Amino acid sequence: MKNRILYTAGDGKFVETSWEKPQHKDNEISVKAIMTGICRSDIDMMQGNFGPLPIHMQGHEGLAEVIEVGKDIVGIVPGNIVATRGEPAFSDYYNVRHGEYVIVPSADPKYILEPVACGINIINQAFPMLRSVQGNGARLLILGSGFLAWIAYQTILTHGLKFDIHVVGNSNKDLWRMECTLDSEPRGQYEVVVDLKDDSSVLDKSLLKPGGIWILAAEKKQLITTNFSQMLWNATTIICPSPRTSMFHYCMITAKDWIEEGILVVDNFWSRGYSRSTEWQQAFEDGVNRPVGYSRGYLIWD
Repeated sequence: MKNRILYTAGDGKFVETSWEKPQHKDNEISVKAIMTGICRSDIDMMQGNFGPLPIHMQGHEGLAEVIEVGKDIVGIVPGNIVATRGEPAFSDYYNVRHGEYVIVPSADPKYILEPVACGINIINQAFPMLRSVQGNGARLLILGSGFLAWIAYQTILTHGLKFDIHVVGNSNKDLWRMECTLDSEPRGQYEVVVDLKDDSSVLDKSLLKPGGIWILAAEKKQLITTNFSQMLWNATTIICPSPRTSMFHYCMITAKDWIEEGILVVDNFWSRGYSRSTEWQQAFEDGVNRPVGYSRGYLIWD
């Protein structure tokens, strides 16, 4: 099936081109795009900071309608609405493998689950170790105050993990005002650092206590040079949360349940929807320039 797709070669822009969607496999569903979130990684790829990925791997924060179901798939029928993490969600139609979608109640942007699940996974992937160091005055630092930081913070609270939590950042102050006071700088050392910054401050400022856990949840824009001697001496654990982990599907299910139950209220994160037909260039421009009031944008197939 030949259809439209948005694609970047890392030259500062997305373009519309065509792509031949293959027939879905027995363990896949075929879907029609309804909405697709524009992730910061899409913007970074467009600006040449990494990649670019192949055309069939562009766009990953999907919300779609099921149109066909592989013969090995059960529990889902054409017409169901699904949140997907499969690519290419910037295409009119695409295939999604079993374990990479979740049925959701409606075509509402709050059910673009992939970015919410990323925030949950930051904590869930490290959960066994976090549970082992919590309590007794244990301190946890979140470096960054954006969308993922807020979801990670809420996940810590929802799991009942006992930490003295500090958040360092200068964005989304209204969002955090009801939760905690944002710090401008770290205060001492911590048992756990959730690192959502693109710099090397964890190493430069020696933020981890001996036996500490470094949850490395953001790519570093510049190379970091270290011989790891201090981390080896201090028995530091480094955890790299990723949607590629086998538990990510569970995080997507958790995201759906928490949104339905009102544990997570993410409606305000999706600041604007853009027409796929007439406004897609503006959607990516705003993702770069981030006008006042912009949080996260998404494309609407109309």
